[in-house]
Amino acid sequence: MAMERLPKGFGAVVKLSGNRRNKYVVRIKTGVGLNKEKEKAYPEYKILGYVKSKKDGISLLERYHNDPYLFDNNLTFKEMYKKAFDEYIKDQSHSTILAYEASFKACPNLHNMIFKDIKVIHLQTSIDTCGKNYPTIRKIKIMFNVVYKYAMKYDLCSKDYSKFIDIARYKDKNPNAADRNPFSKDDVKAIWTFADDRWYQIVLMLIYTGVRITELLELKKENVNLEEQYFDVTHSKTENGIRRVPIADCVLPFFKELYEYSQADTLLCTPEMNPFKYRNYYDSYWKPILEQINLSKFTPHCTRHTCISLFAEAKIEPTTIKKIVGHSGAMTLTERVYTHLDVSILINAVNQMYVPSSIKKK
Repeated sequence: MAMERLPKGFGAVVKLSGNRRNKYVVRIKTGVGLNKEKEKAYPEYKILGYVKSKKDGISLLERYHNDPYLFDNNLTFKEMYKKAFDEYIKDQSHSTILAYEASFKACPNLHNMIFKDIKVIHLQTSIDTCGKNYPTIRKIKIMFNVVYKYAMKYDLCSKDYSKFIDIARYKDKNPNAADRNPFSKDDVKAIWTFADDRWYQIVLMLIYTGVRITELLELKKENVNLEEQYFDVTHSKTENGIRRVPIADCVLPFFKELYEYSQADTLLCTPEMNPFKYRNYYDSYWKPILEQINLSKFTPHCTRHTCISLFAEAKIEPTTIKKIVGHSGAMTLTERVYTHLDVSILINAVNQMYVPSSIKKK
């Protein structure tokens, strides 16, 4: 085995004996070891790879010296995500954590790839094949941004490939456009006909409060004031979502029943008295009950749009609507600074929303 000499400290391209396809081993010296039995020191090497020619070996050494992390880092995308999660995500709100977890799950083709081998084409393929709507695609890109932020911070990659992902093409394409569709009055009336059922009651509670589904699932009983007819959203996907929400007269009995029923610290709970996970609620309750009345095309987010639609039809002041549903970000500066609506005004507003006449007469 003969060794080709290169500049000191650069590494070596060593020709191997025998008839083999890759005749050279590329290595760098990492230190000195000691053979205690023979009482002799010996050099220790790190093998970078095996190549066909000395020229290829020198090229490999040059690449190593330019980007040594490429040879030291064998973390998978899944492992890199976990490290980024622990540093940047784990202390955020529950709904934000769920959004990141969902974004990660939407990219299964990346999970077991070695992170250093991932290029723009791999990230773009995840976006192109995920089948999600634009808001979700945007969250996936944000997840990529955070993972690369971690990798760049600790020199685990040389380039932030997440910057080059194209999601603009999906802006006007929304496979889940039903999320933006409100229930019609006839749909709302159909739901009211089953108002004796707890699970339909929850749908009505969503419609008449305009809260996000995660806000209601995570609502703690300690933040519900039945006597004064409101509850406080203390955790939301946006800062502006932290707000006081009025409870309409028509759904107040549902809140009272659930408050008494739940033995969990949350208002809503499973039959086993455990807080709901979104997927559990959606798969086990939302979908089955709406399929029974041919409304399966709707998602929980549609209730939020229904609430806004019913407010608009009742000619409620836009500022009041924004205050109730947590759209403060859409307010003007004057509205944000000077608008402090009393809860009684908010209750009066929700009580003007459409309710079937048969329900009003009860």
